[in-house]
Amino acid sequence: MKPEAVILIVDDEETIRLSLKEALSEEGHEVIDARNSDEAFKKIEDILPDLILVDLRMPGMNGMTLLEKVKAKDPTMLVIVMTGYGTIDSAVEAMKLGAYDYLAKPFKLDHLKLVVAKALGAQALRREVLELRAQQRDYGGYSNGVLVGQSEQMKRIYRFIKQVSRSSTSTVLIHGESGTGKELVARAIHNTSSRKDYRFMEINCAALTESLLEAELFGYEKGSFTGAAATGKLGLFEVANKGTVFLDEIGEMSISLQAKLLRVLQEWRFKRVGGVNDIEVDIRIIASTNRNLEEEVKQGTFRKDLFYRLNVLPIYIPPLRERKDDIIILTKHFLQKFNTEFGKNIYQISEQVEKMLLDYEWPGNVRELRNVIERAVLLSSGDTLSPEHVMICPEKKEYVDKSEPVLEGRSMADMEKMLISKVLKETSWRRTEAAKILGINRTTLYNKIKEYGLKSEQL
Repeated sequence: MKPEAVILIVDDEETIRLSLKEALSEEGHEVIDARNSDEAFKKIEDILPDLILVDLRMPGMNGMTLLEKVKAKDPTMLVIVMTGYGTIDSAVEAMKLGAYDYLAKPFKLDHLKLVVAKALGAQALRREVLELRAQQRDYGGYSNGVLVGQSEQMKRIYRFIKQVSRSSTSTVLIHGESGTGKELVARAIHNTSSRKDYRFMEINCAALTESLLEAELFGYEKGSFTGAAATGKLGLFEVANKGTVFLDEIGEMSISLQAKLLRVLQEWRFKRVGGVNDIEVDIRIIASTNRNLEEEVKQGTFRKDLFYRLNVLPIYIPPLRERKDDIIILTKHFLQKFNTEFGKNIYQISEQVEKMLLDYEWPGNVRELRNVIERAVLLSSGDTLSPEHVMICPEKKEYVDKSEPVLEGRSMADMEKMLISKVLKETSWRRTEAAKILGINRTTLYNKIKEYGLKSEQL
């Protein structure tokens, strides 16, 4: 039978090694021991333990030095430090060096088993995410550059990106609902093309007025309009020369600006606002839309000639409800991300939560899922993602806890205030206990009580 995990125990006391080895072997783990740090490091060279338990105070190379060497060799290695000389200073130092947790001797074996189980659970989630990422397409060069998904729809998108990367001039039109990841795909196309060493410039056509959008795209000469900079300004087309310009929500662009964009696509030249000289550029244009542009063409709100110029290489990004095979994969991806960001160790997803996530239609797509998991991780204090923190689909009565207030339409601040109020009430305003349950320190809790104006008589 395959062991649950391979654990290396490093301690100069034989009785400690034997005791821990027996206790952890009973849990189904393969346990290897070493008498000192030098012997441990040699064994690490031969095996790849899932977890290392190391005593800080040992003859020769101490545990802190071993921790540093292990983290230098493999930053993902999981290490729990132990010591009979525990101080806050050594605990802080060990955690700064990358220790997962800190145990002061003497400790109860049941407590050790619990800490080990949590550590291995967190490591299993981390490794699963890393394995999933290895199977994805990492288009790096920017934050969150991983496209996550193993569904057939995502595999089709990966193939499309690979094919498009062979051409650095053809325009691309990305269709899809808001929140599906159209910008991620646009960046991936840029980062796999021959233009990757040049700029990727994006602009949301729906976020600016017609005049501002024109000035941002084409630039302007000094004094060309009231408020124009004295020196003029380069537009995105010039700044991104030899690179890529991503026009998000192209369907929101006015007809008059569409005509000017069409000239750029036809001749790769344009004039600045207020200018008289043509400026030549070498760029690739990628556009995206959540509208049906063919219908917009029929209605006369989008130029037919521009549509055909943009639609050389079309790609459809399906909504999350059409690729449900990716929901749990994405959840684990975001769970690991926010565990790291918020210093949490949530490594399990309850069956009820999985059902909730899979049953929900996700009108906000991947962006909504990301926000839901961020909020859930922030509010959770245990090691399991549970239903009360996954605040979705309030219309589905089977997921609503009748004892809890309805959270529909609430901001994150409202929900945080509600959670803090509930925990304070349950602990009879014992702040230390409440802070521990909430997973925050007392100072943060005091600040939150003051920020939200909470008083015991209100609760």
